[in-house]
Amino acid sequence: MVLAVFAVLIVLFVVLPLVGVALWFVISTAVVGLVLGALGRLIVPGEQPIGVIATIICGWAGSLIGGVIGRIIWNHSHHWATFLIEVGISAGAVLAWSRHDRKMIQANAPHRVIDI
Repeated sequence: MVLAVFAVLIVLFVVLPLVGVALWFVISTAVVGLVLGALGRLIVPGEQPIGVIATIICGWAGSLIGGVIGRIIWNHSHHWATFLIEVGISAGAVLAWSRHDRKMIQANAPHRVIDI
C-alpha cells in the first residue's frame, strides 16, 4: 500500500511537471518560431512558396542562431538589437528555403512541347 502511494506521488509531483515543462517548451518554441518566421516573410519581397511548418522552422532557426549571436556580442543587453538579428536571420532562412522550393517546383514542372 505504501509503495502504491509512493508511486502515485512520484507520478504526480515528478513526472507530470516534467511533461508539462516539455509541452510548454514545444508550444512556446512553435509560437516564437511562427512570429519570427512571419516577420521574416514580411521582410522578404515577393511570394514565398513555403508553408506554415517551414515558416515556423525558419523562425525557430533565426531565433536560436540570432539569440546566440546577440548574447555573444552584447551579453544579455540590447534586447532590441538581438531581436532584429533574429528577425534578419529568419528572413534569410525564409529566402533560402523559398529559393530552394522554387527550384524544386521548376525541376518537377512538366515541359511543354510546341508543334509547328
